Amino acid sequence: MEDVASNFIHDIIDKDLQEGLAEEIHTRFPPEPNGYLHIGSAKAIWINYTIAKKYGGKFNLRYDDTNPVKEEEEYVISIEEDLMWLGAIPSGGIFYGSDYFDQCYEYAKKLIIDGKAYVCDLSQEQMSEYRGTLTEGGKESPYRNRSVRENLELFEKMKAGAFAEGECTLRAKIDMSSSNMNMRDPVLYRIIYASHHRQGDKWCIYPMYDFAHPIQDAQEGITHSLCSIEFENHRPLYDWVIDNIGVSHKPHQYEFARLNMTYTVMSKRYLRKLVETNVVDGWDDPRMPTLCGLRRKGYTPSAIFEFISKSGVSKTFSIADVKFLEHCLCTELNETAQRRIAVTQPLSVIITNYPSNEIEYFDISNNPQKPEQGKRSLPFTNELYIEQSDFLVEPAPGFKRLVLGGEVRLMGAYILKCNEVEYDEKGNAAKLLCTVDLETKNNKPADGRKVRGTIHWLSAGHTLDAQFRIYNQLFNKENVSSLLEDDNFEEFLDPDSLEVYDNCKMELALEHAKTGENIQFVRQGYYVKDSKHDGVFNRTAPLKSSYRPK
Repeated sequence: MEDVASNFIHDIIDKDLQEGLAEEIHTRFPPEPNGYLHIGSAKAIWINYTIAKKYGGKFNLRYDDTNPVKEEEEYVISIEEDLMWLGAIPSGGIFYGSDYFDQCYEYAKKLIIDGKAYVCDLSQEQMSEYRGTLTEGGKESPYRNRSVRENLELFEKMKAGAFAEGECTLRAKIDMSSSNMNMRDPVLYRIIYASHHRQGDKWCIYPMYDFAHPIQDAQEGITHSLCSIEFENHRPLYDWVIDNIGVSHKPHQYEFARLNMTYTVMSKRYLRKLVETNVVDGWDDPRMPTLCGLRRKGYTPSAIFEFISKSGVSKTFSIADVKFLEHCLCTELNETAQRRIAVTQPLSVIITNYPSNEIEYFDISNNPQKPEQGKRSLPFTNELYIEQSDFLVEPAPGFKRLVLGGEVRLMGAYILKCNEVEYDEKGNAAKLLCTVDLETKNNKPADGRKVRGTIHWLSAGHTLDAQFRIYNQLFNKENVSSLLEDDNFEEFLDPDSLEVYDNCKMELALEHAKTGENIQFVRQGYYVKDSKHDGVFNRTAPLKSSYRPK
């Protein structure tokens, strides 16, 4: 593994190791299986995984499946698939928060016995009223001083299903006057009558994340519990739980800034709406920031991790440029992607001075950046396809391709001259009648005339049909996340986020193209075979990113 640039978390770990506060570093990635992972999740994965690798420690995948209402097995499967695709192998193992429900229950009873937790009958609305505000402290629940015996009996009845949902909760007894709202007697357990994807109907009470998470970390021997910055105000509660449940191993929580990206929404709530309202073609739509969407679009794990690494790790809010992600990918694919030829909008060319029964082959490089990858043979006949955009009847300023009466170089072959144009019923060019200079086979014209442009081509009788899809940004506002309110995301959708081209032509070498194999279509961009639809190729990125450092 390449060295990872040091950051403030590494500084903390270095200090902890030096002072003997930790021996083997142990990290974890704890996603809730209520949706698909996105590129923001990849930052958390990268931080935890690379730290474990750097310090020779362990890295766990732990599903935070403490809310049976939102979680599904589909998401459990997808999360593991994404980690494996990224190469972030959980060296410490794969765990589930629900594996610790028995321990959580016992620790909750310990808190009750120690006088640090109580069963509260306040409704959610009443509890909110009692909680106070950011500037005024809250007031204690009238049920706060129940006896230990009564609380244990009530908690047991909660577990046995004697109460309705919302009828009561188990709360920590901390400080209703605390300046930190999270410490004002937070809820530890709530009642939910729903079947759990792993536990079935064993439980009808479920621990809150803030209570379960530190217990899970302690049980697994996590040394550094790394999470995004919105949990910073939850850290005192994390420490309170660890200090009061009586565990010998005491993990510590540290926070980092989330990954935010221009023209992108990361909220699972909004991503789910995009899927459910059919704005996109599922969670893996290539316009989505999900890892499965990026994978389907042709992004590579190495490009994603390079983007995250170079974007940096800090506690300061920032927004990364989505074009920088594209730049990281283009830089990689320029070196690795094999070149192929495709014509997006075919224009028929008939070469009148070339025998109709003759086939000639020209050797074309598979990758000019990697000569060791060799060449392939491209057939040449008297019937070709070129791009419609490579031809104009009359010259336009700056246009250096084919015009009526003009010449261009056919890439790797002859110089072509357009002599005549046949039009369709709409007045568009439908067929070009041309000639080639047979003396210019990979050579300059003998008479020294200059040919300004080079275009790609395919033999009309040696092609595969395909549909090309160009996926652009889904939203039309740079900082769209700050503009979203409830259901108003539709007003920020870009109507041109998907362009579809039918009747595209590709060279025969792509007949056995593999899903996920990156290809550079010469002069077109980087493409990948779609994983869901036969005969479809998705554009991964243009040939050159438009990213410009600010």
